[in-house]
Amino acid sequence: MLKKNVGNIDRIIRFVVGAALIIAYFVMDNASPWLLIGIIPLAISLMSSCPAYTLLGLNTCPLKDRSES
Repeated sequence: MLKKNVGNIDRIIRFVVGAALIIAYFVMDNASPWLLIGIIPLAISLMSSCPAYTLLGLNTCPLKDRSES
C-alpha cells in the first residue's frame, strides 16, 4: 500500500481538475487527446498518494492521517 501524502484540500482540487479535463474531452467536438491527462490527477486523488510528492519529499496530509496508510 502506498503511503498517504496528499491532504484533503489537495485531493479535492486534483479530483475537480481531473474530472473537468476528462469531461471536457468527451463533451468538446474537436477535443485534444491531451485532455486525457486528467486521468493522472483523478487517480492520485483517489489513491491519496502522489509519486512526485514522494520523490520530492513533500506531504500535504495532516499528521493524524499519515499513520492510517
